[in-house]
Amino acid sequence: MKKRGFTINFNGCLGVTDRPLVMGIVNVTPDSFYDASRVEEGRLREVIVSMLADGADIIDVGACSTRPSGEFVSEKEELQRMHAALDVIDKDFPSAVVSVDTFRASVVRECVARHNVAIINDVSGFDWDNGMLDAVADARRAYVLTHSGGRAGEEPRYENLLSDVLKTLGQKLWQLRQRGVNDIIIDPGFGFAKSLDDNYTLLAHLQEFAMLDAPLLVGVSRKSMITKVLGCEAKDALNGTTALNCFALEKGADILRVHDVKEAAQAVALYSKMVASQII
Repeated sequence: MKKRGFTINFNGCLGVTDRPLVMGIVNVTPDSFYDASRVEEGRLREVIVSMLADGADIIDVGACSTRPSGEFVSEKEELQRMHAALDVIDKDFPSAVVSVDTFRASVVRECVARHNVAIINDVSGFDWDNGMLDAVADARRAYVLTHSGGRAGEEPRYENLLSDVLKTLGQKLWQLRQRGVNDIIIDPGFGFAKSLDDNYTLLAHLQEFAMLDAPLLVGVSRKSMITKVLGCEAKDALNGTTALNCFALEKGADILRVHDVKEAAQAVALYSKMVASQII
């Protein structure tokens, strides 16, 4: 088990990973891969109230689906959806720690300028938009650095999976720190240009990511790495998600990104009790 205790600046508020954090997924899109995660504007407040009550530490808002074989919406449409959602959150949940899930530099700049954004969650590792690194450096917000290797569903291209992923993340960490970005969270990028076996290899070796000396985010919630093994659909993958989340916690995950906040928070509570009792 990895020793915890990272401190992250969430736009002026310090977050400490002395216990694992839960990031709740809010998709203001009509086409996310998991139907039940799609939040219509009229239900947004209700969903966030429920997530916060269930134990969400972070609310992650996405307005452009990156599902396998999906088409990206226009920049204009993504911004319209994001602004509408963040306006509600700013007004009704001013103390919430908010993350914006986007790979576009313009979306980062507009959201940071207009809203109470604490984290930029970029699944591309600043590879899909030439202006993203500049936007992240200028934003001075916490940044989730994801190893993508390509879009979800694309064929993987690795000589040595673990070595290649760690090397790429290490190089990008250096670039970010050279630009003054200090609050960096690492995401191995489960499902992004990774085969089924690749995903499980990374999960089995999560402890190796400790060498990067940064908080570790794991996002496997209801993904195909679960549904393909269990022979089920995303709607039936909660139990599998919880099982893998528990394994990730034992391997050193600091943040769980999930659709189902209550169940993840319960897993964290039980895991934390086991740690406190020196069982593991």
